[in-house]
Amino acid sequence: MSTPRTRRFHQLDVFTDTALRGNPLAVIHEAEGLDDATLAAMARWTNLSETTFLLPPTDPAADYQVRIFTPGGELPFAGHPTLGSCQAWLLAGGQPKQPGEVVQQCGVGLVRVRRAGRRLAFAAPPCRMGEVEAPLLASVLQALGLADHQVRQARWLDNGPRWLGLLLADGASVRALRPDHVALKTLAKVGVVGPQATGEDTDFEVRGFVAPIGIDEDPVTGSLNASLAQWLIGEGLAPARYVAAQGSQLGRAGRVHVTQEGDTVWIGGDVSSVIEGTLTL
Repeated sequence: MSTPRTRRFHQLDVFTDTALRGNPLAVIHEAEGLDDATLAAMARWTNLSETTFLLPPTDPAADYQVRIFTPGGELPFAGHPTLGSCQAWLLAGGQPKQPGEVVQQCGVGLVRVRRAGRRLAFAAPPCRMGEVEAPLLASVLQALGLADHQVRQARWLDNGPRWLGLLLADGASVRALRPDHVALKTLAKVGVVGPQATGEDTDFEVRGFVAPIGIDEDPVTGSLNASLAQWLIGEGLAPARYVAAQGSQLGRAGRVHVTQEGDTVWIGGDVSSVIEGTLTL
């Protein structure tokens, strides 16, 4: 471990315009000199779903580089850390090379982030999709307490993180789930989505069960919403513009704004800065 020094720190709430209602993210600036063991230890210490570390880019097209850690290990890409890290970089005085668009370098390559007022949106990276193996699907449904007839469709979705995506009949069924997280920990990260009833203020309800990375349920998940959007819009199961709710069963009110423009799906959300200061690491 390197000699400790003072580094700038932000903690932000992502996918909400009201602090404490979204998904928190810790961001450590100027992370040069920190080894992998220290990055992993810091992520376990914050005990948030993700902690990110900002570094100078090694790709000349990028504005900054980010490494993303969960309490269980490093991710090549994640959505709420992308939006939160970008906001922290801007708050620290970052100036993008291209006006109106920030380019982030991470494990999946370059990710574009655009600004529209207070809201940020990232261009979803490519998503690889596949059929879910029948024995595994049966085990996941058992862990979720679902019968076969309650699932309209299932897909493997991989845009860096790999998700087992399930489409249910409605948002009420998604909210009613009471998973066996111990069982899910040995199976898969599972994202569940269902359309809302008429009169709701959002179009879909989403939940992300992530026991394999050390957390039972993620409050609001950008990578999951990105892959769900690419799947559902691509198969005509969702419109090209919609808003998803996530986190309601955790006392949160996350809002994910989805827009498809041409071949690109943009995943947008508000970011609230909650804590700003320094740490010694």
